[in-house]
Formats: sequence, structure tokens, C-alpha cells
Amino acid sequence: MLKIEQISKVFYPNTVNEKTAIEYVDLMVNAGDFITVVGSNGSGKSTLFNLISGSYPVTGGKIILNGKDVTHTPEYKRAFTIGRIFQDPTTGTAAKMSIEDNMITALYKGMKGLRISLNSANRDLFRKELNQLSMGLEDRLKDNVGLLSGGQRQALTLLMTVLSRPKMLLLDEHTAALDPRNAQIVMDLTTKFIARYNLTSLMVTHNMQHAIDFGNRLIMMDGGRIILDLAAEEKKSLTVLKLVQMFKSIKKQDYASDEDLLTP
Repeated sequence: MLKIEQISKVFYPNTVNEKTAIEYVDLMVNAGDFITVVGSNGSGKSTLFNLISGSYPVTGGKIILNGKDVTHTPEYKRAFTIGRIFQDPTTGTAAKMSIEDNMITALYKGMKGLRISLNSANRDLFRKELNQLSMGLEDRLKDNVGLLSGGQRQALTLLMTVLSRPKMLLLDEHTAALDPRNAQIVMDLTTKFIARYNLTSLMVTHNMQHAIDFGNRLIMMDGGRIILDLAAEEKKSLTVLKLVQMFKSIKKQDYASDEDLLTP
């Protein structure tokens, strides 16, 4: 599905501000994998996602998606096959557009030469899909998205991303800005959609318990490298304490981020 070969990312090369954010990372993501990604701030998690999605160009190495080298493919072209959801619930939807207008844009993403129009069949589909969220949005198709709460907007963003049928889903701390109740709702929807549509997914999270509980693999990053890659069987007996001890054993130092350890 996704093969990353020795990718690196250096910011401000050959200057006094030069910083290596990703250092010769190899990663094989198989079709259907749901990989959780943890690491303290500055470990390279979001930079890795930016390289996969094409937001940043790589300094070196290759990115191969579905057997095709996409290393130098621009972000807007990768977006046809890679869906990404960010931490900020306002980034995935257009606030001044209605729910139905947002959804039809997602439904027809990447289709050229078509005149997009709303009709009763589309609206029936949208009501059916929105009903899955259990938020009452199926009766608010004409409401502007800006009227929704953060949890509702993030749930809608997730649904719209799924509607566009991506080959890969990148979840970049997509519940971190939500209150615990809405975070749980969005996580429940995430696992439901990933299973239903057999989506290949990577999820960055500061919640180490979520990293253990969800997905079939867990990756830990530090200093721009992958230092742990644990399969499903290895995850079964994991606890947050054991994960932190693994980090300490590898790095010979304490885990740096209290935020990760204290996130409920």
C-alpha cells in the first residue's frame, strides 16, 4: 500500500538554522493497517504526515503509494487518494457553506467535467450518511457549517473524508481539540468507518492509551526516527508504563512529554 524508503527532511539546509526533522525513515504500511503513531513534541510525527501527504517535499528518499512513486507528486494530486483530518475541527469544512454543499463537494472530489448539482437523490444519501453520526445533522442540511459545534464539525469532516473514498486516511491528532465526550464520539466513528470501509489508516495521537487500544500496529517516533514498531500481538500486553519503559530502554533517557502521559 505505502512504502517509505529512507526519507529525510531537513529544514533550512546549509544555514545556521538547519534542522533535521526526519532522518532516513523506512516504513511499510500494508493495505488495511491501522497504525497509531506516538512520540513527544518534535519527534517528527506531523512532519512524517506532511511528507506522506505532499505538504512538504522530501529532502531525500522515496514514497511509493500503490506501487507508484509519488515522491514528487504535488499535494493536490495525492489528495485524490489520501484523506487527512487535522486537530483543528474548523479546517476540514467550509464554515460559510451549508452542510449539503460541503458534502456534495466531498462526494465529487476529483471528478472533472461534471456539473455538480444537488438533487433529491443526493439529499437522501446525505441524510442517510449523517444519520450514522447520531447528532441530528440529517435534519439540518441547509444550515451553515459555521453554526455547528467543534465535535459536530469534526464528525462531519470525518464523514466527508470517508465519502470521498480515499485509499489512505491520515488522522493528525484529530480528537485532541475536543472535550472528552466528543473525542470519544469521534473515535467511535473513526473505528467504525475504518472497519466498514477497510481503510488503511495512520493516526497520530498524544493519548498513549488510545495508541495502545486502537489499531493493529503502534509506532513510536523520537528524533525524527521510528524507534518502535509493534504489531497487534505485541500490543495486547502493553500498558502506558510498559511503553514508556521501552522508550527508556532504547533511548537511555526518560520520556520527555508529560502531556502524553497525562492525557486521559
